[in-house]
Amino acid sequence: MTVTQLTDATRNRYDRDAALALARTAETVIVARGKKLVTFAMKVDPPDDDTLAEHLLGPTGNLKAPTLRQGTTLYVGFSEAAYQQLLTGKG
Repeated sequence: MTVTQLTDATRNRYDRDAALALARTAETVIVARGKKLVTFAMKVDPPDDDTLAEHLLGPTGNLKAPTLRQGTTLYVGFSEAAYQQLLTGKG
């Protein structure tokens, strides 16, 4: 896996509008919520803005970190299982 862009989340914050715009460019959004993963099929059954924002934004009102884009999939928040699948190519 090659990193094509790295952004410092403490300097470049994504507010609600920016986070929603970023998510809308992905085909799949996978969000870590505690130990659970929530997957949104953005092209097939996109959620409304409020639902998507509820999952994407942290307590500060900005996009959760870490956020990673792999191809057409956007990973938001930390999930060991999701990153393990990403790094091993399984899943």
